[in-house]
Amino acid sequence: MERYIITIARTCGSGGSYVGEELKKKLGIKLYEQDILQLASEDSGISLDLFARSDEELKSNPLFRFSKYIYKGELIPPSSSEFTSEENLFNYQAKVLKELAEKESFIVIGRCADFVLEGRKNLVKVFIYADKNDRIKTEAERLCISLKDAENRIEKVDKKRNSHYEYFTGNKRSNMENYDICLNTSALSYDKCADIIIAYLKAKNII
Repeated sequence: MERYIITIARTCGSGGSYVGEELKKKLGIKLYEQDILQLASEDSGISLDLFARSDEELKSNPLFRFSKYIYKGELIPPSSSEFTSEENLFNYQAKVLKELAEKESFIVIGRCADFVLEGRKNLVKVFIYADKNDRIKTEAERLCISLKDAENRIEKVDKKRNSHYEYFTGNKRSNMENYDICLNTSALSYDKCADIIIAYLKAKNII
């Protein structure tokens, strides 16, 4: 069987990670999310703390709203003062994704992976979303916070994820034309979403 990759972009609180976990169980392949940071740190020699801090802040710097750095595959060398910049942290995560794609089939959550891996054979790009009220309830229950705090959180996280995606790709993350499959978890269970994605893989003769 040839290698294949499933990328999952998602709105906050829609359960994209849970769909990924269901796919992992059903397909028997690896799921990558935060582990990409560890792999990028090991590959670059840059502290994991820097990757984690950048990831947690989700690009709150105003430059992500007013400019773009569209990823083109370059790496900034260690001799440069920009070696540990936000841009190079992204570059190394992208490098890890490309190297994994040469070795194995896998699922990846976020990381602009649909853009980084664009053009590869057997790449399936998925977008998971849900109704806002359902997302608020999910986040409130998951984090044990009030509905109001959960609403503020999903708005903040989605805004920053959108800015991050647009900065590095030049595209709109919410543009459904970016994806092969878009699934609403307000209407479908995580398990059913995984089954639909697998049915698509079979229909395309990927598995």
